[in-house]
Amino acid sequence: MIAMAERANSHSDPHASRTQPRTRDRDREEAAARIRHLLETEGEAVHAQASVSNVRRAQVYEETDDLEELRTKARAIKEDAIERLPELIETVREAVEANGGTVYVAEDAADANEYVANVVEDAGGESAGGTTEATSDATDATGASGPTVVKSKSMTTEEIDLNDTLEREGADVYETDLGEWVLQVADDTPSHIVGPAMHLSRAEIADLFTERFDPDEPFETAEELTRFARDYLGERIREADIGITGANFVVAESGTLTLITNEGNARKCAVTPDTHVTVAGVEKLLPTVRDLEPFVDLIAKSATGQPISQYVTLLTPPVESPTLDFASDEPIAELEDEDEDGDDREFHLVLLDNGRTAMREDDQLRETLYCIRCGACSNSCANFQSVGGHGFGGETYSGGIATGWEAGVHGQDSAAEFNDLCTGCSRCVDACPVKIDIPWINTVVRDRINRDAEPEAYDALVDGLTPNAETGGLDPGKRFFGNIGTVAKLGSATAPVSNWLADAGPVRDLLERTLGIDRRRDLPTFQRECLVDWFEKRGGEAASRRRADRAASRGDAADVDREAVLYPDVYTNYVDTDRGKAAVRTLEALGIPVRVPDLPESGRAPLSQGMVATADERASALYGAVAEDLDAGRDLVVIEPSDLAAFQREYERFLPERSFERLREHSYEVCEYVYGLLENGGDPTALSTSAALAESDDRGDRGDPIAYHSHCQQRTLGLEAPTTALLERCGYELRTSTAECCGMAGSFGYKREYYELSVDVGERLATEFEDAETVVASGTSCGDQLEGLLERDVPHPIEMIAPER
Repeated sequence: MIAMAERANSHSDPHASRTQPRTRDRDREEAAARIRHLLETEGEAVHAQASVSNVRRAQVYEETDDLEELRTKARAIKEDAIERLPELIETVREAVEANGGTVYVAEDAADANEYVANVVEDAGGESAGGTTEATSDATDATGASGPTVVKSKSMTTEEIDLNDTLEREGADVYETDLGEWVLQVADDTPSHIVGPAMHLSRAEIADLFTERFDPDEPFETAEELTRFARDYLGERIREADIGITGANFVVAESGTLTLITNEGNARKCAVTPDTHVTVAGVEKLLPTVRDLEPFVDLIAKSATGQPISQYVTLLTPPVESPTLDFASDEPIAELEDEDEDGDDREFHLVLLDNGRTAMREDDQLRETLYCIRCGACSNSCANFQSVGGHGFGGETYSGGIATGWEAGVHGQDSAAEFNDLCTGCSRCVDACPVKIDIPWINTVVRDRINRDAEPEAYDALVDGLTPNAETGGLDPGKRFFGNIGTVAKLGSATAPVSNWLADAGPVRDLLERTLGIDRRRDLPTFQRECLVDWFEKRGGEAASRRRADRAASRGDAADVDREAVLYPDVYTNYVDTDRGKAAVRTLEALGIPVRVPDLPESGRAPLSQGMVATADERASALYGAVAEDLDAGRDLVVIEPSDLAAFQREYERFLPERSFERLREHSYEVCEYVYGLLENGGDPTALSTSAALAESDDRGDRGDPIAYHSHCQQRTLGLEAPTTALLERCGYELRTSTAECCGMAGSFGYKREYYELSVDVGERLATEFEDAETVVASGTSCGDQLEGLLERDVPHPIEMIAPER
């Protein structure tokens, strides 16, 4: 119990130790220490449970033929409901009042708590006298017993700290969801929207219950724990004065509540006590009963990977709830008629605003209100899997969507505590049942936090090196990484001196203190000759056309009339030029003339730091630079998946619709593009794998083995399959990773406070591949992380198939 309390205190107040003036360096040190603590104490349990949910969700999603139709329909319903929210509030008020209930719209947490506390006080005063076991712990100053409250799991009541209010008023409050009750006993807080106690192992819970309840024999198995909880809480429910529930959805037209659970406790809390209070955010309103259909189907699939939850309860309270004798032949209707107390049942629907109206009016945060709180974004997030909601969360909410909720209901300061843990990998986008663009919400909030920051003295130095559209208060480390193209250009121009300096101890110490770049992370090695210069020195576009024509004359070319512009992303242009050269040679060998112009940065780097204005500027500059090529019918071929994701996803936020569509339709990931050429008649024997391919055909096997890891955003774009198909087509025996993320995520893995977390995530991937002779990765970050952990070269897939120089 003491250990549990210490753990709870370690995350209950993130500002608790801030008693002396802050520095960014000290903030980083404390953040790193806190993350290390969570990795050691909670990470293993969170990862185990989140991983199981991910596997189940992926399986059930795959088995759902109409999944995309359901997701699209669900999003459309939420969009409509939030648009019509004021109207729906009045509609549900009329419906509930017509049923005999009461609706109260609470402006904020204090308003909601006061209303519920008054209801509890009134209901407790009307209950039968005497002190039961359930109420014996709650007495007022005169010694009279207080009312007993049983609650089902509700993040909304967590948001307003309802339990604390009721207990201060003398009520005896019991959580009846197993996970929530475990946390109540432990004096802990939820770490997940759906699985609040997922950070605790079975053994820890058994020890906690054994110490707290002193059974005849120590608890050991899950069955023993569950049986005890069921019996203990069942008695409290039977004796309770008031039942408080949340609601997954509230139907406006009828006042119907939808309670979706796997334990059945919510329906018991709703119908057993004579007074039922539902506390729900106003965003839970849906117009009609028909609108429930896609949500009931999707919520269990996305939350726990079940085809449907164990209990789906629709109540239109106040409800008459006769106790049924299943051995009796008497019709249920007659039992209902005999329920003389039915007319005495009391129901209160408390609809909570608490910032939601402001979120609705905020074009960037509005999407947060579409959330159905399934927790799939948390489960899919590699960083969450390592630290759980006590690291990746604020005052109430956790995981990817938490940034929007915390900024909306608690303020940006709460979101700032964990916002940088979102790396923008976009894995949550495919997991979300209502297609919320969670990475964009995180980016927008990060941008707002940046703009509210106070500038420090050495910002001027970084500003001079990295000019951009941001304000002076931006963290120097973020400004540095957000302008990494300028840094890389300078590093390349001064190489090899720049590389020598970057490895010097005093320089690494300075980088760590001022920019937060962890000294343990290997830095990129800049090439003196960038890719653009190399291409021009070998003859430029004219030479490339001649090489493509020769391939056509040999019969190696694809049966297409295409030309390509290879996008020289920052890393390819200044650091890993080999992958760029390999891409050029591969395209030429298949008959495609190539241009490698000096193009602007994509804006991906500043976007990852929350520098939205700078990213916007660079998006416009990039489009302007390639517009002529698009007009000429050339294809934009991209090596770095994160840049392609910017072109095909984020640019929708920055460019006019027509411009965005043109760029999206004519931009391709390099392996996707090459695979398309082979599918259209390109000869794979023109590539360097021809010998391996021919040999594998003679042997009847699949050639040399390769372990391949796909970039996160490449998977979100649906482009892992073309790369695997290309490698197999070129004669390789392929093995892919089950780990979804490398943990590096661009600048994230360089930052001092996140280094251990980055490595923790990366080691899951590295462990899978440690026995592989050849490992390849599509993303810059993926390759860097694997090279550091495996201590070997990790090339891009295009390097495995490119013709020899």
